Amino acid sequence: MTDQHTMQDDPQQPELLRVCRIGRAQGMKGEVTVQIFTDEPEWRFEPGSVLYSEDGETEYTVESSRTFKNRWIIKLEGCDDRNASEALNGTMLYGEADDPDDMLEADEWYPKDLIGLEARMDEENALGVEAGHVVGKVVDVIDSPAQSLLKIRLAEPVTVGTAKDGTPVVEKTALVPFVDEIVPEIDLEEGYLTLDPPGGLIPGIPGM
Repeated sequence: MTDQHTMQDDPQQPELLRVCRIGRAQGMKGEVTVQIFTDEPEWRFEPGSVLYSEDGETEYTVESSRTFKNRWIIKLEGCDDRNASEALNGTMLYGEADDPDDMLEADEWYPKDLIGLEARMDEENALGVEAGHVVGKVVDVIDSPAQSLLKIRLAEPVTVGTAKDGTPVVEKTALVPFVDEIVPEIDLEEGYLTLDPPGGLIPGIPGM
């Protein structure tokens, strides 16, 4: 998933999404390493692709790209020596958002699409919990090395223990891996997604 960035309040401007942050210069010919914020780097860094500055006013065209030890290295047109590449260190680059209809067809989502959705138990959940039982609401999408995580604010906070001073320890949120097996259905129009979690993943759900 690609992080969203809101551009200037200009309806004619395309929506931009954060793609990467330029890091150190790589070699002497203008290449740079990048920290990526997209799950589609092969497409975003394809030669000829256009990336933008934060305000959308400056364009950067990808001349070439490659990977080395799980790190992406790109070269931008006009950045032809180490001085030029070092000057770009720290620059955040953005790309245009995908067409929403194409994303729906491909079962792809941006974090902004998921935040605010009601999280319900799936009709065929393996734990036998009543179908449609409301677990809570998605309040954040967190990137992790393995996969994205949905942060869900529980509809009913759960007491999971007692602190040393005797006060109850209450879980108000749960982190759910955003994978097809656990999040089988997403309905943006109706404003909900369904969950089929393993036992113990969500406080208050059987198996905890």
